[in-house]
Amino acid sequence: MNFTRWSARLPGTQRRAARGTEGSVPAARGEYGPRPEHLAADAHDPDQPGTSVDTLDTDVPALEDFSVRDLLGRLPGLVALVYGPEHRIAYVNEAYASAFGPRTPGATVAATCPEAEELGLLPLLDQVLRSGKPRTVKSRRTADGGSYTVTCLPVDSPHVEGAGVLVHAADVTDHAVAAERLRTSERRHRETAVTLQRSLLPQELEQPDDLRIAATYQPGVADAAVGGDWYDVITLGAGRTALVIGDVMGRGVRAAAVMGQLRTAVRAYARLDLPPHEVLQLLDGLAAEIDASQIATCVYAVHDPNEGKLVYASAGHLPILVRDEDGTVRKAGDPTGPPLGTGGWLHASGSLALPPGSTAVLYTDGLVERRREDIDEGVDALARALAGASGTPQVVCDRLLRALGVTAEHDDDVAVLVVQHPARDGADAELFHNAALELLGGVEAAPRARAFASGVLSSWRFPVELRDLGVLATSELVANSLQHGTPPMRLRLRRTDRRLIIEVTDGDDHLPRRRRAETEDEAGRGISIIATIASSWGSRRTPGGGKAVWCEFALPG
Repeated sequence: MNFTRWSARLPGTQRRAARGTEGSVPAARGEYGPRPEHLAADAHDPDQPGTSVDTLDTDVPALEDFSVRDLLGRLPGLVALVYGPEHRIAYVNEAYASAFGPRTPGATVAATCPEAEELGLLPLLDQVLRSGKPRTVKSRRTADGGSYTVTCLPVDSPHVEGAGVLVHAADVTDHAVAAERLRTSERRHRETAVTLQRSLLPQELEQPDDLRIAATYQPGVADAAVGGDWYDVITLGAGRTALVIGDVMGRGVRAAAVMGQLRTAVRAYARLDLPPHEVLQLLDGLAAEIDASQIATCVYAVHDPNEGKLVYASAGHLPILVRDEDGTVRKAGDPTGPPLGTGGWLHASGSLALPPGSTAVLYTDGLVERRREDIDEGVDALARALAGASGTPQVVCDRLLRALGVTAEHDDDVAVLVVQHPARDGADAELFHNAALELLGGVEAAPRARAFASGVLSSWRFPVELRDLGVLATSELVANSLQHGTPPMRLRLRRTDRRLIIEVTDGDDHLPRRRRAETEDEAGRGISIIATIASSWGSRRTPGGGKAVWCEFALPG
């Protein structure tokens, strides 16, 4: 066997192949041949630095002077030599025999080496013979749990027709086990991180009477750190709904902690039923107190079914997109303020029509931001995808993710909130009604309001008990407004498929509160009565001054 044909290709040895040579490795004798004359002269030159006559030996042995079998037998790696197109065994060293058992010379690999099939070596041996080039497979596992990195090298022999292949296998079981443990640890870390992130998001979205809503959150896979994307849906009462989406920049537990605090604060501020820009103003101050170095963006929008629009405020967030029933997509414009926590900025509210049949999309930058691409291009791509997206809110979510190329391997967190204002007709439309009455005059407006409420509730075919409660609530709300409010005053009744809503507005911005009336008091019991008979009640200031006081009754069944 010509050792010099393949010795230079063993892993860990220096390649000495001559330039331009293909296939098996040529003999390397030239490296050990006679020294050039100038090098030999230098060896005997006492003035030449770094050389010594005593340390240079001109009698260098040839590689064939070493015992090849002895070298192969002592190698710590597993070595086998096979020959011919049938891959018959010529030799295995002691390390190979210790790992897989002794092998009979002349037997074929396919018949006597099950480990070759486990490691996928049979097609590899064929490739090496056909191409004359070495091939390597990394960290292949055998049935007994061992892992090996295997290199197959072509070898030539003057005594064997069809040449052969030298198989060198390095045992990497310890490395494979360590790598698997690391992967398992990273996977568990990531699962914990994603669980933490999802636990900070709504576990179940609130579904308002007038809207259909779906949301999607997909964590990025760039690392195991949690992100700061969040969304929320908050029912405000009287049919109104707050929609929120935000993004705390960066990743890690700190970003998630800031996100959790901001989301909790938004829900608390929403209960005050403030205009969107006032909610962001409060949130801006809180963000600076939590962590001034953490940048966060947010959109807070409120939908009022009586007005058919979204009133919103944005703190550095991407614009809301609205698709009309005919497929036209509109983009929310100004006002947009700086991110939360900057301070010193007075936020303002804007409005965006949301008529029946339209769909609004709120999203974070992970959906539209791509490397080496302007983010406006991503928003335009989302608008084009939304123009052709139809179906339920969840279907629209899925279609937008696919259209924007968001897969399980996406490198950034993505949050999407899809809001539909369905167009109702037929029997479904009969479940939604509105009626309003301008309260003109003085105290005589009270009996007119009671008669109006009684007639409307009767036409809506409510049970007698619910109709009587509705008339009583109307009487108390109108009386409270006549006594403490100022014109203009208005009574509004609204029926949905789930509840009856009664609301009275007036021009005074003093909000009522529930208090305990003393026995001798002639007033102060109206709000207490409302709170007792209604499912819920509340009040808020209206744009331009004034207030609205409302109560709700859940419909039976």
